[in-house]
Amino acid sequence: MAMLKLENVEVCYGVIKAVKGVSLEVNQGEVVALIGANGAGKTTILHTITGLIPAKSGKIEFNGHNLLKTPAHKIVSMGMAHVPEGRRVFQGLTVLENLKLGAYTIKNKAQISESLERVYQRFPRLKERRNQIAGTLSGGEQQMLAMGRALMSSPKIILMDEPSMGLSPLLVNEIFDIIKEISSSGTTVLLVEQNAKKALSIANRAYVLGTGRITLEGNAQELLNNEAIKKAYLGE
Repeated sequence: MAMLKLENVEVCYGVIKAVKGVSLEVNQGEVVALIGANGAGKTTILHTITGLIPAKSGKIEFNGHNLLKTPAHKIVSMGMAHVPEGRRVFQGLTVLENLKLGAYTIKNKAQISESLERVYQRFPRLKERRNQIAGTLSGGEQQMLAMGRALMSSPKIILMDEPSMGLSPLLVNEIFDIIKEISSSGTTVLLVEQNAKKALSIANRAYVLGTGRITLEGNAQELLNNEAIKKAYLGE
């Protein structure tokens, strides 16, 4: 059974249909990439899954629970975390304060300490800078902080929105290595990414979104070698 399942989801902004009957699924343990041009509706889909934007119609289920009837704050405690586009760290708070906010659904102090230790192991730089104000970190460090904050709740699935945006090629590689690591340690990943080549290189499966509709889906490796995809998204 799919961990996350969307069926014929439609989302409107006023009279404009932003998402036109999208169906997709993410199975446990997979990295699934959602690629497509700017404005295709990728971020809108993530926001609809996490309850930030209401769906007009369709079904979204997470481990058998209907997400369309679940308030956004409850979705987090069900085991879903979201790394938003543009990082969205709390600029005026320290690294440690940002991380602790990621664990706000956890009441057990020992569990929070364990999560913190795991995040520090994965991101040694965050440990070094734990008392630094988040707004003074570099773009790459802020991205690591956003990912670390999402991991603090020990999610079953993590939704990542454009994690490589605005980063140098070297840092992009580092962020993708971390995503692979997160996946291999048992967390399922739904990845929205502008860098289609990178996304397809680490994903199991992928969906291609064109103005609100899924236009292609399949094995990520096959899509990487698909001529139409190469032309449209890989600049070849």
